Amino acid sequence: MADAAVRPARPDDVPEIARLQVLTWQTAFEALLPPDVLAGLDERAAAQEWAQVIAQGPASVFVATEGAWTVGFCVAGPSPESESAAANDTPVEDAATVALIGTLLVEPRWGRRGHGGRLLAATGRTLREAGLTRGICWVPERNVSLTGFFRRAGWEPDGVVRTLDAGGAPLREVRLTGALDLELVQP
Repeated sequence: MADAAVRPARPDDVPEIARLQVLTWQTAFEALLPPDVLAGLDERAAAQEWAQVIAQGPASVFVATEGAWTVGFCVAGPSPESESAAANDTPVEDAATVALIGTLLVEPRWGRRGHGGRLLAATGRTLREAGLTRGICWVPERNVSLTGFFRRAGWEPDGVVRTLDAGGAPLREVRLTGALDLELVQP
């Protein structure tokens, strides 16, 4: 494998982040989302959103690279209180120090090479440096691959679920939570 790394995203990464998002969703989420939702994904619209996030925050965006290729990205930041709330919508005691991993995607052809783990570890390090103590993420219930990835990182479902409207079809998500002090273990 060529040199693999993770670094903060720059404005010139925006087109590649948007391409990765659309391609990965259309490939990896094909069984989870309706075809018209996937067909309606727009790289230009995604690029505008990512440009704004990279320039203004409040989330941090990281990209994974292998050699000259951008192969994945992660976006995370402080969790809105509504995202970390208990199942009955009451704020949790540590709400002010909970991070939300909003997106963690690796292009499928670059999968199973450690890029997701490097992204999560680097993101966790940055979030800890910002004073956050634990992370949460929402994962489609039927996405066993992504759920398995987070479980291998030590994250577990916390019992909270939600159902989103995905183009007229319900998409049930489970919330996972775990420590931000992640260390990579080489097999």
